[in-house]
Amino acid sequence: MAKPGNFIKRFYNWTFLVIVIVAALLVNIISSFVYERFDMTEDQRYSLAPGTIEFLHNSENFKSRVNIKIYLEGNLPAELKHFRDAIEDKLKEFKQYAGNRIEYQFIDPNVGTEQEQQELFQTLFADAKGILPMDLVYMKDGSQSQIMLWPGAVIEYGGATVQTVQFLPGSKTGEPYQLNRITEVIQNSINNLEYILVSSLRRATQERKPRIAFLQGHGELTFAETLRARALISPYFAIADITIKDSLAALDNVDGLIIARPTKAFSDKELFVIDQFLMRGGRLMVFMDQLYLPEDSLNKLGQTHTTRYEDIRLDDLLFDYGLKINDNYVMDARCAPKQVPFAQQSMIPWFFHILATPTSHPISRNVEPVSLKYTSEIQFVGNNKEVALTPILTSSTNSIATGLAPLVNLALPLNYGKNPELVPNPDEEANKKCLAGLSEGFYQSHFRNRLPEEYVKNTPVKVLDASTAEGKVFVVGNGRFIANQYDSMLNKTGTGYMYRSKPFNDLQFSEELARLEIPHFFGNQEFFQNLTDYMMGDNSVLDIRSRQIDMHEMNQEEVKEFASFYRVLNIGLPIGIVLLLAMAMYYIRRRKYAY
Repeated sequence: MAKPGNFIKRFYNWTFLVIVIVAALLVNIISSFVYERFDMTEDQRYSLAPGTIEFLHNSENFKSRVNIKIYLEGNLPAELKHFRDAIEDKLKEFKQYAGNRIEYQFIDPNVGTEQEQQELFQTLFADAKGILPMDLVYMKDGSQSQIMLWPGAVIEYGGATVQTVQFLPGSKTGEPYQLNRITEVIQNSINNLEYILVSSLRRATQERKPRIAFLQGHGELTFAETLRARALISPYFAIADITIKDSLAALDNVDGLIIARPTKAFSDKELFVIDQFLMRGGRLMVFMDQLYLPEDSLNKLGQTHTTRYEDIRLDDLLFDYGLKINDNYVMDARCAPKQVPFAQQSMIPWFFHILATPTSHPISRNVEPVSLKYTSEIQFVGNNKEVALTPILTSSTNSIATGLAPLVNLALPLNYGKNPELVPNPDEEANKKCLAGLSEGFYQSHFRNRLPEEYVKNTPVKVLDASTAEGKVFVVGNGRFIANQYDSMLNKTGTGYMYRSKPFNDLQFSEELARLEIPHFFGNQEFFQNLTDYMMGDNSVLDIRSRQIDMHEMNQEEVKEFASFYRVLNIGLPIGIVLLLAMAMYYIRRRKYAY
């Protein structure tokens, strides 16, 4: 007959085991319905950006339900299975804020009859306008295998397919990717999943695109010279070219106005139309060269004079908004090199080709250095308390401004030696020069008290003496930082030309430096995207691009000093813990079975 004490002990053990099993089952059941993540990093690198959360939270952004079909499912290699899971994790996070406004499903495109698969492939490919397939070669069970993937998604909104998403690049016919050679591509795509998904959702759900106009009629950059910049923002904004001429209503349906490198004078009426546009809360972006420099003459003769453009008069308008472009150039030791033919030193640091330093503002934060070639200093003026003035790009602390309309000489860098110091104290913050500035707030009209009373009474539009809504003005003392090279060809009818930007991306690289195999990367492309997003008031992807990820370097001196201690700790601590547990178990067992 069993002792009562043993029965109670067995009952207790079985009860405890049942409770543990039931608790484990309940935890698994609850976790299948509730998704929660905890980001313990200081910079919150694994959390959604505030702009993303705001976009997903706002029900006005989703007039209808969004359905995302991801075609990454089935028997996938481990690396791609991890990528597929990363997409699902990100979408689960999205649903925490968007709720049932976003639904998603993973689909295996290789399921079904061969005819059904081919029909699906044609639908997904959509004559190269949809998802591009990827042929992938990888090792499985010691032998080489090949699989065709559709590494993308289709977004349905309002009952129709409105957007496709390409997560990984498609492969060329007959040139499959090797899995072990694209692991970095996969990891980069994982890192950029939030941006890829949010920008795609933004395009899919956007009912009205804000209208951005490129002003023409004053020698500005042409349509062909801004092809790449237009392509960057066209998915989110309606792009147009506008000439004001004598139309007072020319900017009535415009939300943002870009004036890129004007070289001819503005009339009073044109300045009035721009001023009234800003008074109504418009967004004005001015990229302006204050000086003309014939670079061909500089390269040929070794030096050249700069000259002021004719009285463009646009700078008078900007002055009243708190921004002044000086008639000078900024020289900076943080610059790109320049090849100088027929000289003892073929490569010189070209102080006039500045690699502008980003500030902490969202427009430039975390952007690579912006290439500004021959740029003027921006000065903040005025004392309007309703206007906030903010530097967006600056020079480094080792920089200096030239005199007015300077003489530019290729021999200038040789005067400063190998470690140039352009100023006496090259580490002082006060040496930084503003190269791009932002003005935000409520303005007094440039034409306040300047228009004849008779004109004000008889004009067909209401004249505003001050802002009725907050406006924004951005100015950079360089008119070419978004310009691209292009090719032209006759159109089919032979009556005009078609244009396309050259494959080389001028907004990220310099063709001259690339030819010389000098490593470099410019942030002009991302900077222009951030600028338009901020000016037009859309922060849904701006926060992602400008997110600050702090990489903390190890203290090498401390590592050397305490290296032996940490080695002993890493080896001895686990052994010590095991020994203590063993001694404790031995002591407990000895006490338990002692008579």
